[in-house]
Amino acid sequence: MSGRGWRARAPAPVLALPNQRWSLDFVHDQMVTGRWFRILNAVDDVTRECLRAVLDTSISGKRVVRELGDLVAERGAPRMIVSDNPVLSEVEGGPN
Repeated sequence: MSGRGWRARAPAPVLALPNQRWSLDFVHDQMVTGRWFRILNAVDDVTRECLRAVLDTSISGKRVVRELGDLVAERGAPRMIVSDNPVLSEVEGGPN
């Protein structure tokens, strides 16, 4: 390894309590009619509980924000929300 651009990784945070970190992910599929649908899943990474599953043919950024706001009002805010979807990162106000 040349050493250029290499640095030690910070250790992953230890998750021990519910509501520390949520993961968001979109899944999509197609109905037999040919129409596509999407599901936004919010999962607690400690308990693996599905906190919210939003199903629709289209889920806008505003809808994601509204659903997250409702979820935070119900459960309180997590320390961290992670997503591998760049659109979700932009909606949430920056990279995760």
